[in-house]
Parts: sequence; structure tokens; C-alpha cells
Amino acid sequence: MVAPIFVGQAAEPVYLLPNMANRHGLIAGATGTGKTVTLQGLAESFSDIGVPVFAADIKGDLSGVSQSGKTHPKITERVELMNLTDFAFHGFPVTCWDVFGEKGHPLRTTISDMGPLLLSRLLNLNETQQGILTLVFRVADDNGWLVLDLKDLRAMLQYVADNAAEFRTLYGNISAASVGAIQRRLLTLEEQGAEQFFTEPVLNLDDLLQTDADGRGVINLLAADTLMQNPQLYSAFLLWLLAELFEQLPEIGDPEKPKLVLFFDEAHLIFDGAPKVLLDKIEQVVRLIRSKGVGVYFVTQNPTDIPDSVLGQLGNRIQHALRAYTAKDQKALKAAAQTFRDNPAFDTREKLTEVGVGEALVSTLDKKGRPQMVQQTLIKPPKSQIGPITEAQRKTLLAESLVAGVYDKVLDRESAHEVLKQRAEDMQKQAAEQEAPKAKKSASSSRRETPLEAFAKSAMRSIGTQLGSKLVRGLLGSLLGGK
Repeated sequence: MVAPIFVGQAAEPVYLLPNMANRHGLIAGATGTGKTVTLQGLAESFSDIGVPVFAADIKGDLSGVSQSGKTHPKITERVELMNLTDFAFHGFPVTCWDVFGEKGHPLRTTISDMGPLLLSRLLNLNETQQGILTLVFRVADDNGWLVLDLKDLRAMLQYVADNAAEFRTLYGNISAASVGAIQRRLLTLEEQGAEQFFTEPVLNLDDLLQTDADGRGVINLLAADTLMQNPQLYSAFLLWLLAELFEQLPEIGDPEKPKLVLFFDEAHLIFDGAPKVLLDKIEQVVRLIRSKGVGVYFVTQNPTDIPDSVLGQLGNRIQHALRAYTAKDQKALKAAAQTFRDNPAFDTREKLTEVGVGEALVSTLDKKGRPQMVQQTLIKPPKSQIGPITEAQRKTLLAESLVAGVYDKVLDRESAHEVLKQRAEDMQKQAAEQEAPKAKKSASSSRRETPLEAFAKSAMRSIGTQLGSKLVRGLLGSLLGGK
């Protein structure tokens, strides 16, 4: 039996049961109320019981989890107040990742792995454009051509556009305007650095499931400060990761502890503007992925940032303070209070505006999977460093990483771009070979008479009627003196 995870101190200690951690969770609260520190503390606890963690590090603050914390009056006060007799500062095993390869090991996928649905979401395509993108994938599959990176996709779009008449009977009308619109979106995406994301080698999911020599789960941190500048790419990546985990991991039911726990910070970026079909997919994956032993925890400012269909799947909840300055804030506050099982000792809605920094209203699932009564909880302090690491420390982490050197070199194997380029070159060569005899014959003829003279003689031989005479005059005018 795995020991429960200590979350913080209320009237009694508040725990998160490891065998209920795959029932997902929510960490919410206004800016500056302690969400990141809470996330860090939970990541530490999961690591301690041998559970790997993947977390999006939006501001770089989470990187401190790799280093030992230092004594601070506030931390000392909290440790004493909570009577944490076994509290000791230390760092945790960390692997740094970065889609752009700047602050971590490159984290990549391919255009094919992303698929037309998520890619359409990324490019913000309309229904017609999405249909064409789906058609492009189908044509590539039918021909056995790999679509791995942006240049492959551009080549396929051009190929489909150039052969629209051939594909129309099989796949329907192909609008040149829509193809052009997709190409322009791809150009914008490329300028934002997405060509570094869509390439190989692709992430091996097993590399997110590592433990260190002491059996502690590795905390995988995705450097997301640059990625945040393109929210659609951020959301598409995280959704792709969820889908890949769901498809590749085996069913294990309800394990005694999760196989992996994911923390998605700034979760509203995943859902803002997402079409219903995509929201339905997210809900489905979140609902079913728990049987794969994966826990998903969304971190956001307000629970209303999460669609109700997804929010209903989040059993473990930690709600930091909310602000209620406007009518909209008041409405959101009421909605947040209603997501908890009431505690008769206090008014949940009122408490949400009163809890201090480092405090939260917490409700976790009991051993039967039922939400426990909400408790005003003093959140435990982290054992690792609060705040970002230095560049020198980051370089050390990368050099000592379990995946050092595995993903650093880009792999560019033969795919659609190379196939279509070779195909075009072969066709051009064949056409040149077919034209060579004609060119030779034409050159020979030109030594006897000019092209204009040859044409005139041929035309005059065909004249047999007055209509023929007018035709020659119409073509050559006064050059031949026709009447």
C-alpha cells in the first residue's frame, strides 16, 4: 500500500490518495495566490512515491524543483506550525524539455502524428480548409508517402492543387483559394519556429516515464515561456500528448499509484476557441485515460476556464483565493463554490475570498472515490528551491539527463517532399528526352528556311477555297499580300 500524499493541514491533515490520483484534479486561484508552489509540492510528492511527472513550466519557476531549497523564515514558520518533523530540503530528478530546443531537450512530433484535426485547430482553419487538409493526408496515405515536417505538407498541398482535376472525382472539389490560405497559415507558423517542432526524432513516450536510481519519479519540465507566445501551438501540443498517451499506454484499470501525472498550467489556453468536436475529444480522452494510469491536473485562474464536461471529470480540487471585483467575478466565484462538497463549518463562497497566500480550499476523493468535504487548508511548503534555476544549473541538468544526446540531432529521412521533388525531376528529364528529337528536326529545318517561310508554305498548300484565302490573310496579314 502506497502512503497517502500529504497536501496540507486543516483541522486534520489533508491527504491525496495515490490510488485516486488518476481521477484527475484542478488547481485554481488568482495570480499570486500560490498555485505554482502547490503544483511544485504535489510534483515533489508524486516523485517521492516513484511516479513520473510532466509539467508545463510557464514562467520558468518550476525549474527550481531540481535544486535543494533553502531556509526561509516563512518556510520555517510553516514547518513548525504544521509539525512536519520529517521535513528536509533536497532537490528532485528533473529532465528539461523545450519544443524549440533552447532551454531543454528538443521535444518533437511529426505532421502525421499531429493529424489533420489537431493541425486544423493549430492553423485555425475553416471547415472547407480542414476538408482539404484531410484530403491531403488521405492522398499521402494512399501513395505511401510520409508527411513528417512542414516542407512535406507544403509539397503535398502543391501536388494536390496541381492535380485537382484528377482528385476531384475521388475526393471532391479542391479550391485553389483554400489551398493558398492553408499555405499562408503554414508560412506564419514557420516564422514562429514550428519547423523545429514538426520534425524527427519524435518523442518516445517511455522517456517521460523514467525513475532515477533511488526509485523517484523523474519530473519532466516543458519550458513553455516561448511556447506561450503561440497559445494555439501550446494547446495543440498538449492535446497531441494526451492523445498519444491514450493510444499507446496499455489499460491497467485503477493502479495503487499513477503511472504518470500531467500538470497543464494556463489550462484556459487549451480550451479558448476550441470547436465542439475538439472539446468532445478532450472530454473523451480525459475520461478514459485514467484507466491507463494517467492523472491529468489542470492549473488555471478560475474553474470556469474549464468546460463543464471536462470539469466534471476532475475529482481532486485545490482552490486558492479568487478575486471578486466585478459582476463577472462574482458569478465565477459562485460557480467555483458550487463545485465543492459543502462544509457546515463555513460559507465556501465567502472563504474563497478570504484564504491567504499559501492557503486553499481543498477537497480530495476518499477511498471509495467520493469527494470529501471541503477543508480550509494550509498548503505544505516545497522541499526544493522556490524560483527558477540559473543557466549554468540548467546546462548541468541537460548534460546529466537520462536522454542527453538522444534528441539533439535532427533526423530528415526521405518523405513526401523528397519523393515529389524526385518525381518532378524525373518528369522534367523524361519530357526533355522526348523533346530532343523534335528539337533536332526543327534545327535541321531551320537551316533550309525560316520558320515563317515554312509556315507560309504549309498554309498556302492548304488553300483550296476562298475561305482558305481569308484564313491566310487573317493570320499573316500584309506579310503575304493576301487579298
